[in-house]
Amino acid sequence: MRVLLSRADACNRWQAATPGSRAVASGPAVFVVWSHLDHSNASILPPSAWKAEAKEGLLLPRKLPSFPSFETHLWKPPAMNLMASSRASCSKEQQKIYQQWFAVADKDRDGRITGNDALKFFAMSKLSRPELKQVWAIADSKRQGFLDLLDFISAMQLVALAQAGYEITPDVLSHADLENLKLPVMEGLDALLAKSKRSEKKSDRLDASPQHLLPASAGWFNSKASKKVPLSSVTSIIDGLKKLYIEKLKPLEVAYQFNEFVSPLLTNSDFDAKPMVMLLGQYSTGKTTFIKHLLQSSYPGAHIGPEPTTDRFVVVTSGPDERSIPGNTIAVQAHMPYHGLTAFGTGFLSKFECSQMPHPLLEHINFIDTPGVLSGEKQRTQRSYDFTGVTSWFAAKCDLILLLFDPYKLDISDEFKRVIGSLHGHDDKIRVVLNKADQVDTQQLMRVYGALLWSLGKVLNTPEVMRVYIGSFNDKPVNEAASGPIGKELFVREQDDLLSDLKDIPKKACDRRINEFVKRARAAKIHAYIISHLKKEMPSMMGKAKAQQRLIDNLEDEFVKVQKEFHLPPGDFPDVEHFREVLNGYNIDKFEKLKHKLIQAVDDMLAYDIPELLNRFRNPYD
Repeated sequence: MRVLLSRADACNRWQAATPGSRAVASGPAVFVVWSHLDHSNASILPPSAWKAEAKEGLLLPRKLPSFPSFETHLWKPPAMNLMASSRASCSKEQQKIYQQWFAVADKDRDGRITGNDALKFFAMSKLSRPELKQVWAIADSKRQGFLDLLDFISAMQLVALAQAGYEITPDVLSHADLENLKLPVMEGLDALLAKSKRSEKKSDRLDASPQHLLPASAGWFNSKASKKVPLSSVTSIIDGLKKLYIEKLKPLEVAYQFNEFVSPLLTNSDFDAKPMVMLLGQYSTGKTTFIKHLLQSSYPGAHIGPEPTTDRFVVVTSGPDERSIPGNTIAVQAHMPYHGLTAFGTGFLSKFECSQMPHPLLEHINFIDTPGVLSGEKQRTQRSYDFTGVTSWFAAKCDLILLLFDPYKLDISDEFKRVIGSLHGHDDKIRVVLNKADQVDTQQLMRVYGALLWSLGKVLNTPEVMRVYIGSFNDKPVNEAASGPIGKELFVREQDDLLSDLKDIPKKACDRRINEFVKRARAAKIHAYIISHLKKEMPSMMGKAKAQQRLIDNLEDEFVKVQKEFHLPPGDFPDVEHFREVLNGYNIDKFEKLKHKLIQAVDDMLAYDIPELLNRFRNPYD
C-alpha cells in the first residue's frame, strides 16, 4: 500500500534528487530509489516493490511538477486528470492494437461498448467481478453508460495494472507510466481477432459508408417520419433521452407553446453539448482573469483591466487554432447548442462571440465569460438586448454558475439583484467566489466574508448558507503582507476545493442532463395545466376580450387554482410577471384544451421509461 508524502517531504526529496538548480530529475528511477534510501521511509514500500517500481516507473508521472514554483506562486492548477487523455500516453503500436480489440468488442459497430459487450470481452481478463466493477466505474468517468474508444483504452490500461498487482484507484492512471505499460492478458482474444480478420473486407465496406459512422440518433431531430424507435435499440443514456424527448415530451411542449413561454425546443446539439461554466459578477471582479488563470493562458479576444472591459458574452471552447467566431455565425451552426439565442435578436448576437483555442481543459468544459453588471439605468437602457433574459438562458444550459465578488464590490445593486433573480430554479448550480481576498488582512477578510453573506441572504431566498470560496485567482504571488500565513493556507485549501468542484463537472455531466430533462418535463406538465386551465375559463360566446384581460390581471389567483386542482408544489410554477408579459401577446381562446393522452405519456416517461433507461446503462458489474 502506497503512503503519500507530505508536501514538505516531497519538496525536500525532489530538490535533493534534482542536481543543481534543475527542475527535472535525472529520471523517475532516481527519485524513487532516493526516496527509499532513508531508513525511516522504509515502510512506504518493501524493497522488492520499490526496486521493481524504480525499474518500471509505473507509479510516477512522466513529468513531475516543480515544487519550488508552487511555493512562489500560490496555486497553479494541474491539468484536468480526465481518463480521455490517457490515449495520448500510449505508443502508436498499442493504439493500433487497442483499436483492433475495440472493433472486436463492439459487436453492433456503433462505436460504443455497452454492458453486454463489456461483460463478454472483459471476462477474458480473468479479473474478479469487484475488480472489473472498479475498472468500469473509472473508465466510464462521465457516467454515460458506455465506453468509447478512449474510455476503452483507459479500461484496458486499468486491466493491465490490475493484472500486474496494482490497486485500482481513481488516480492510478495519472501516476502510471502508460507509455511503457504492457498490454493486458486477454485469454481467447487471439481466436476472436482471427475470426474478425476473415470478415475484414465486409467490415471495411461498412466502415466506408458515412451513414454507418453516424450515431443512430443523428437524424431523429430532422426526420419528418413518425416512426418510433424502441428504447432497447438506443446505445447510451443520452440517446435514450433524445428518443424520449422526441416521442413523449416534445409533443406536449408543441401543443401548449412551451417553447414560447419557458424554453426553446431542444435540438440534437443540446443533448450532446459539453458541460458549461458561466461566470457572473460586477465589472472588474476578475471573471476573465479567473478563466485565464485556469487555462494558464489568455484566450483570443480577452481584455483585462480595472474598467468594464468585457463588453460581450464569450464562449471559450476548444478548437484546432486560436480564433474568434461572431455570434451570428455561431447561432446557425447545428453542432453548437446556441441556436436558441437567436430569439434575443441581432442586438445580442452582435455582442456574442465564440473564442476557440487548443487546450486540454476546454476539450471537456466550455466557459462562458460575461460582461460586468453595470449600475443604474445603464444596465437596462444602454444595452441593446435583454441581459437578464440571456443570463437566464445560459443558466438553464450551464452545469455550474460562479458569482464573483471582490472585497471592494460587496454591494448588490438592483441590477445585479435582477440578474441573480434570473437564476431562479438553478440554485444547485450556484457557487460564490470571493476573489482578490489577499488585498485585505485577516481581520478585514473576516468582516468582508460576513458582509458578503449578509448581502447574499437578502437576494438568494434559500434557508441554507451558500458555499463561498475565498481566494485570489490570478497569476501573481499571494500578498502575504496582507493575508499572512494563515490566510495563505486558507486560500490554498479553498482553491483546491473549487478546483475539485470543476474537475467533477465532466463526471457529473450525464447526471446533470438527466436532472435537467426531468426538471423540464415537470415544467412542461405544469405549463400545460396552466394553459388548459386558462382556456377552460374563457367563455364560449360573448365577452372573450374582457375575460382574457381579467385572467391576465388575476394570474396569481389562477395559478393557485391550478395548484390546488392538480396538487402541484407552488415552487415549481413559473414566474408570474414573465408569464403575464408573454401571455399578453396571445389569444387565450386559441389555446388547446387539456389532452390527457399527452400528460399520461409524460407521466409514463417519468415513472417507467427513465428508470428503465438508467437501469439498462448502469455499471454492468453491479
